[in-house]
Amino acid sequence: MPIDSLSALQGVAGSGYLANTKPATTDGSAFASVLGGAIDNVQGLQSASSELAVKAVTGDLNDIHTATIASTRAQVTLELVAAVRNKGVDAFNEIMRMQA
Repeated sequence: MPIDSLSALQGVAGSGYLANTKPATTDGSAFASVLGGAIDNVQGLQSASSELAVKAVTGDLNDIHTATIASTRAQVTLELVAAVRNKGVDAFNEIMRMQA
């Protein structure tokens, strides 16, 4: 499957994506676009997983490993996005407590 489940988040974390770019604005649009890309990626993985699951159930899929891998990839990616979201909410709440 050509979809890399962590491509949007890896660009931020380890490949120097942000090191080579100058921040044009500080309005958070770059972070929003990265997060939006990650959400779109999760939706794509879940859609592909669902399609393969339907093919497996109807007997149109010859290799069950493909469906299993797609399902696991979608599950792990969703858990990663949920963890990032939870950390963001925790950070926001901590900042709000500091201001009070």
